[in-house]
Amino acid sequence: MLGGARAWAVWAVGLSAYVVAVLHRTSLGVAGLDAQVRFDIGAGTLASFAVLQLLVYAGLQVPVGVLLDRLGSLRLVVGGAVIMAAGQALMAFSDGITGAVIARVLVGAGDAMTFISVLRLVPQWFPGRRVPVVTQLTGLVGQLGQVLSAVPLAALLAGPGWTTAFISAAAAGIFVAVVALVALHDSPQRRVNSGDALTLRQLGDDLASAWRHPGTRLGLWTHFTTQFPGTVFALIWGYPFLVAGEGLSRGTASLLLTLFVLTGMAAGPVVGVLVQRHPLRRSWLVLGVIAVNALGWGLIIAWPGRAPLAVLVVLVLALGLGGPGSMIGFEFARTFNPPNRLGTATGIVNVGGFVASLVSILLVGLILDTRTGGQATYDIVDFKVAMSVQYAIGAIGLIGILRTRKLARRRLSEEQGLIIRPLREVLAEKGWFSGERIGKH
Repeated sequence: MLGGARAWAVWAVGLSAYVVAVLHRTSLGVAGLDAQVRFDIGAGTLASFAVLQLLVYAGLQVPVGVLLDRLGSLRLVVGGAVIMAAGQALMAFSDGITGAVIARVLVGAGDAMTFISVLRLVPQWFPGRRVPVVTQLTGLVGQLGQVLSAVPLAALLAGPGWTTAFISAAAAGIFVAVVALVALHDSPQRRVNSGDALTLRQLGDDLASAWRHPGTRLGLWTHFTTQFPGTVFALIWGYPFLVAGEGLSRGTASLLLTLFVLTGMAAGPVVGVLVQRHPLRRSWLVLGVIAVNALGWGLIIAWPGRAPLAVLVVLVLALGLGGPGSMIGFEFARTFNPPNRLGTATGIVNVGGFVASLVSILLVGLILDTRTGGQATYDIVDFKVAMSVQYAIGAIGLIGILRTRKLARRRLSEEQGLIIRPLREVLAEKGWFSGERIGKH
């Protein structure tokens, strides 16, 4: 049966692969200061490593989504884990920029295969009513990978050193690849659930159909705007900001990054239940998350000098809501697209947040280099100026959300044969939302 013990077991296997993928993704964040010393680079070059990783990730989302519809989750999860492990092993022994660049490209490519493949398992193994909550759990529990990078990986960097830390990360990747190869199944009916062979015409039609639907674009802009503040913080600039900017110890900075993850994990199920119970209010949840993120950074930027620890905790709590908010974008993709192009639509949505993240990361690095002359000697004012660029990126995303939300509502009203949306909402809240009942009334 869908949602039984077997479903949870398969989901747990896929989730473990995603946890390790997040560890790989965020490993450069805690290693940022060490990387600047090891490779003798400035903030701009360090940012370019993360930007390249995210560029590869974002650029592969649509192709991976198409492959996911064709090949299923098992093959992509195993392949992604092996590719990321290879990248981390290369990073362990690199002492020049060329090796480090290739390593981050491999991490970005393998990471691109993992998340949407695990998301694809959820509607295959769970009944529709549980999908929003399990989707949130997937995204948020997966962020435990950030805890693995913020605590044990950081401890290995501070103790045994660079090579041991990244070899350990590579070993974790090989381990989850073996577990997935043994225990993962694409669906309850088939271990490997391959779709029909794709033609170029069909591929073009699926991509065009997914993109043309305003609900898919609403999901993209939702992911774009809610995900990037937390990603910028966790992936690369949060740790230097806390240590070099705010003057915290490495241990305290690691604890705050852990709190960031735990906040998302606690908020995720709540957001999932709200989405499940109030599907017509999803965009308002998104706008609320955006407002909280903006207020969190606004408090830090307005604070004179270094902020006290309590204020930094408030910032971390605010940023922790971004992950659950970004998962709502995938709900838009799922509910506005048929199953045969779900992977493609999910890939389109997943591009959004990572494009915003890579642009923000690069701009923050360039601003820091401009203010410090390329030297890794930052003060809190440098970080405040650099982090302010996130407001410009957020404004672009907010405009996209408001525009596509209007178009999606209009499209939904046309499909349901309704002109006045408030009437539809009233009917939905009273449990009358079905095509047959609305048609009769």
